[in-house]
Amino acid sequence: QVQLVDSGGDSVQAGGSLRLACAASASTSKYNCVGWYRRAPGKEREGVAGLHFNGTTNYADSVKGRFAIAQGNVDYIWYLQMNNLKPDDTATYFCAVTVASCGDLAVLYNPKYSRWGQGTEVTVSS
Repeated sequence: QVQLVDSGGDSVQAGGSLRLACAASASTSKYNCVGWYRRAPGKEREGVAGLHFNGTTNYADSVKGRFAIAQGNVDYIWYLQMNNLKPDDTATYFCAVTVASCGDLAVLYNPKYSRWGQGTEVTVSS
């Protein structure tokens, strides 16, 4: 089974930027999409962004225009560029791969379809 490693989380001020990285330990050819979901204290999990391996993307409305997901220059590495961060973006972010479509980003945290990494913490202060 592929293992995912999350990195890049940090503490920043509102308006700042971060780039999260996700590295897979093996081929992801059996999966359909890679993405991130987040979990904030006291809130429901939220799918944030998905990149299908055919190149199409999907974003939560809360991050559209601010976040961008992309394949790295090296196989099995992906990035989530997060700009204009807001305090509401504070959460633990988990990279995930899924055999389902990322048309519904909730699949990223459904264990029936997806696997995810250990998470990385993002804190945005006002």
